[in-house]
Amino acid sequence: MSKTAAIVAGVGMIKFAKPGASDSYDQMGAAAVRDALKDAGLSYDDIQQAYAGYVYGDSTCGQKALYHVGMTGIPVINVNNNCSTGSTALFMARQAIESGAADCVLAVGFEQMQPGALTSHWTDRPTPFDDFDTATDDLVGNGQVPLALRYFGGAGKSHMEKYGTTLTEFARIRAKASRHAVNNPLALFNREVSEDEVLAAPMMWEGVMTRLMACPPTCGGAAAILCSESFAKKHGIPTTVSIKAQAMVTDFASTFDAHDMMQVVGYDMTAAAARQVQEASGIGIDDVDVVELHDCFAHNELITYEGLGLCPEGGAARFIADGDNSYGGKFVTNPSGGLLSKGHPLGATGLAQCYELTHQLRGTAERRQVEGARTALQHNLGLGGACVVTLYQAA
Repeated sequence: MSKTAAIVAGVGMIKFAKPGASDSYDQMGAAAVRDALKDAGLSYDDIQQAYAGYVYGDSTCGQKALYHVGMTGIPVINVNNNCSTGSTALFMARQAIESGAADCVLAVGFEQMQPGALTSHWTDRPTPFDDFDTATDDLVGNGQVPLALRYFGGAGKSHMEKYGTTLTEFARIRAKASRHAVNNPLALFNREVSEDEVLAAPMMWEGVMTRLMACPPTCGGAAAILCSESFAKKHGIPTTVSIKAQAMVTDFASTFDAHDMMQVVGYDMTAAAARQVQEASGIGIDDVDVVELHDCFAHNELITYEGLGLCPEGGAARFIADGDNSYGGKFVTNPSGGLLSKGHPLGATGLAQCYELTHQLRGTAERRQVEGARTALQHNLGLGGACVVTLYQAA
């Protein structure tokens, strides 16, 4: 069966904010949707389905947010897939377009977060992280630090032990993120920090991570509108950017059987999703110009370089030293400043990545524009787990 291409008709994003300094989730989601509609030149009446992503909230928060924009009776599906929630909503929207189930679909993500470390709000039942916590306890211990830090710090520690990686590599990633964020008016933190400042920040796990190597809890919203080629032609929408291929992968047995923290945090999911996208598109990794990847910690950015195939396994230190993760190198990675600088409102992150890459491929990213960008790769990871990798291409 032939598929219709999923065109990115419009994108919207609000500047993320610290917990307590943002609007409520429904207002943030609605604002992002209005921005996406304006960008596409469409009205809410043109939307045939909507997928609303969030992690922390009651049922039907999507309706609460979207009813501020319009009440047209369309299906609204609420999506929760941990930190990959936004890209999961995008995955479902893309499927609706490609299958012919709809011609114009909205994906929106938002999150109103609380200060401090991530925590479960349900204490009277098993958590989806029980097995992950058990594996982490066995592999790294260190129960006095927050779990997310143990997960990703443990993965970084595993890479250090395997390949001789040092704190310097993680500090260079954080410093690079800040240099990129200086040019992004939507970044929460857009002050440049040096490698030395990153290393001198308070130590959160001795010898493994400083505070500046972790992204902050953040509130925000982002949205994307996808449409079919025929809908775009009918409504005069440019077909500049389309989703060429997309893959969602959940955990393999190796997540736990490998007894390696890199696997616990989804290295094999990342590698498998990247392979699937390349096979489906016929586009190799060397043809990618710009990447937005899930840098919830500098440690995850480093191991994701290898998981996506941007460099060989064990080659991340050389990749970083050569500047191949920034402007003038092989792959401009996180030109937005990434989660480390932009913030990480869980439900919105995947759609904020879509926002950035769409502007890169349109050539409208202003001071952060990657020259000649034609092919873009997005990586969004959620523990528990799911990984979504999306390949975009400019017409």
